[in-house]
Amino acid sequence: MAIPLVAGTKPAIVALKKGETLYWCSCGRSQSQPSCDGSHEDTEFQPLVFVAPKDDDYYFCTCKRSKKPPFCDGSHKHLADDD
Repeated sequence: MAIPLVAGTKPAIVALKKGETLYWCSCGRSQSQPSCDGSHEDTEFQPLVFVAPKDDDYYFCTCKRSKKPPFCDGSHKHLADDD
């Protein structure tokens, strides 16, 4: 199993309206974090589809270590220095 790249060390806050879709980058390669830009091509990663259930600000994981993807769970606070 491949390990995703760390794209950031804090969550990306995205305001979404009910019904809006975000394709969350699961590989860490996207240049438009937290959204997928297709950089996962030729890897085993696929974007995770999130449809907003209500108008709100959503905190998306950018370290790609969350145990609750696509959302930040604070895992970035425990990254090893070599990640």
